[in-house]
Amino acid sequence: MDAFYQILIYALVGFIAQLIDGALGMAYGVSSTTFLTVAGVSPKIASASVHTAEVFTTLASGLSHWKAKNIDWKIFGRLVIPGVIGGALGAYVLVNVPGDIIGPFVSVYLLIMGAVVLIRAFKGVTGKLLSAGKLIPVGLAGGFLDAIGGGGWGPIVTSTMVASGHPPRYTIGSVNTAEFFVTIVQTLTFTMFLSIGDYWRVILGLAVGGVIAAPLAAWLCKKIPEKNMMIVVGVLIILLNVRSIIMLFLK
Repeated sequence: MDAFYQILIYALVGFIAQLIDGALGMAYGVSSTTFLTVAGVSPKIASASVHTAEVFTTLASGLSHWKAKNIDWKIFGRLVIPGVIGGALGAYVLVNVPGDIIGPFVSVYLLIMGAVVLIRAFKGVTGKLLSAGKLIPVGLAGGFLDAIGGGGWGPIVTSTMVASGHPPRYTIGSVNTAEFFVTIVQTLTFTMFLSIGDYWRVILGLAVGGVIAAPLAAWLCKKIPEKNMMIVVGVLIILLNVRSIIMLFLK
């Protein structure tokens, strides 16, 4: 296939994935990595390629959320450092240890979180907001599992926070902005251990599509009513993880 059309296809994937991620706070990595692995790219290269592209898409997303005033800087500050540490550790583990072992546990946890988000959407938010101390392990786990699975920062961090009662709009804006710094460290770690230069078409396409979609996604995040957003987030979490669990049984 001609290089231009390859890049165009990857750009379409990146556009759709970023539109979902920027508006709902999750699924760029999950969507992109799923497509790449189905196309035959190894999990390690897929994760490395997606995170390299995300350096550009998360920068565009963070700036778009900042412009749309979707960021709570206290949440951002509490997530970014543990997220960076977890991301570096996860990237190192992925290139040395198979990440499939922990996958089922993550899928079950996220399935439960998706159900909690849906219940809160229909019954109202009654949970206690996560304290600063409790945000640290959430960011650490999100960064670690994101690197191992090629995606997971948004599903883990956003779903956990929204399920505990944090407003979706500011949670999504803050989590997406912190992800930029997490992604930079993950990419640097991957670059030290893997050669991803042969996959420049994948990276370029995902990055271009994601950057184009970022401003539209941030606008949607600001405009979608909170209850509707929680319903969409909950359904998305459940569908993605039901699929992951089914795929595990089909292996």
